[in-house]
Amino acid sequence: MIVYPNAKINIGLNVIEKRKDGYHNIETVFYPVNLMDALEIVPSVDLCNNYNIKVSGEILGGRPEDNLVVKAFNALKLLYPDKILPVDIHLHKHIPTGAGLGGGSSDAANTIIALNQKFSLGLNDQEMEIIASKIGADCPFFIKNKPVFATGTGDVFSNIDINLKGKYIIIVKPNISVSTQDAYSEIIPKCPVKKLPELLSLPLDTWKDNVVNDFETTVFKKYPEIAAIKDKLYDLGALYATMSGSGSAVYGIFNKQINFIDEIFAGYFCRQREMEY
Repeated sequence: MIVYPNAKINIGLNVIEKRKDGYHNIETVFYPVNLMDALEIVPSVDLCNNYNIKVSGEILGGRPEDNLVVKAFNALKLLYPDKILPVDIHLHKHIPTGAGLGGGSSDAANTIIALNQKFSLGLNDQEMEIIASKIGADCPFFIKNKPVFATGTGDVFSNIDINLKGKYIIIVKPNISVSTQDAYSEIIPKCPVKKLPELLSLPLDTWKDNVVNDFETTVFKKYPEIAAIKDKLYDLGALYATMSGSGSAVYGIFNKQINFIDEIFAGYFCRQREMEY
């Protein structure tokens, strides 16, 4: 079985308050984009191990057992030890890591979806979301894979009426990784005057002056190269451009396809896609 975990972007991100547990309450919109990894899960002939995993494409650091795909597998194996048989997993990474695009979370969620189907576990979307939530705050988003307004720590979802289908998106990631801790380091939480869903109901060409990502203040100060990418996207005619999540990827939304982007952003990860959602 092969599935194709897709990325997401954050449209707006407001840091509302710091919680007593040390985390922060935020509000943002998660929106799916068709930049994808590939995940293959097949029965294994090695019956001595619950799983074997191979990762290709972008090089990932850390131990295999720390991969979110493995964590998703182990979570289901713990719940269904007799139903889930040994598997070989091949994950081909195309979504860049450390970018704010949710690639690892999407891989984990799609592992749950694939195992549920392959081993006929009978889990519905809500049950899969509960399992995914134990792996990461934004993992449940990728179960239904539809735009949502996210609050809490990014783990409380509500429906939002927003549609970018037919627009074009350019995603650019420099050779910089931004730690979440650094992104939060100088943030002063505050409640916005207007809620994000209200701002996103306005015409797209008004978002530039109204819809903000609070992390940009901290990140752009430390990494002016990322700020320069946003400026370049506006120079190219973006209706709206911003950093996704805590970065370091920046995206721009356009009415039409832009030519020669590989030359324009030479040396960076850069992809252009037509929005399908």
